[in-house]
Amino acid sequence: MLTLNGLDEVKARVGEELGVSDWHEVTQKDIDRFAQVTGDDYWIHLDTERAKDGPFGGTIAHGYYTLSLLPQFSYGLFNFEGFAFGLNYGLNRVRFPAPLPVGSKVRMRAELSNVEDIPGGIQITTKATFEREGGDKPVCVAESLARVYGG
Repeated sequence: MLTLNGLDEVKARVGEELGVSDWHEVTQKDIDRFAQVTGDDYWIHLDTERAKDGPFGGTIAHGYYTLSLLPQFSYGLFNFEGFAFGLNYGLNRVRFPAPLPVGSKVRMRAELSNVEDIPGGIQITTKATFEREGGDKPVCVAESLARVYGG
């Protein structure tokens, strides 16, 4: 776990990798639960029989399921201390370049891409690249924005 304490330490890490998470297995049970919560019940995620004849030979994770792993992976990799509080501010560009088959493993690589001053704090941009074990392309690439205040 990498801890960055205060503004100077955060700014000093711009352009550097913050870490790589452990592998996480994607199960059909998790995908079914995600579909139930989001209402996204498209067959390519849930219908295991039909998906066998589909373009990927089986069910695949929702792109947003993959993206939703970002907080879990981030909390295991790094944290920011020396601030009064922090908030998720949103996302910039998000892409899903490759499918994530159910039953495969995924992990996230995080890079601190940018730090900008904002009133009362800083905005931190982290590039999150989700990799599938044995895959040749990322399954998701996103820029995550967080804001931390005070100190």
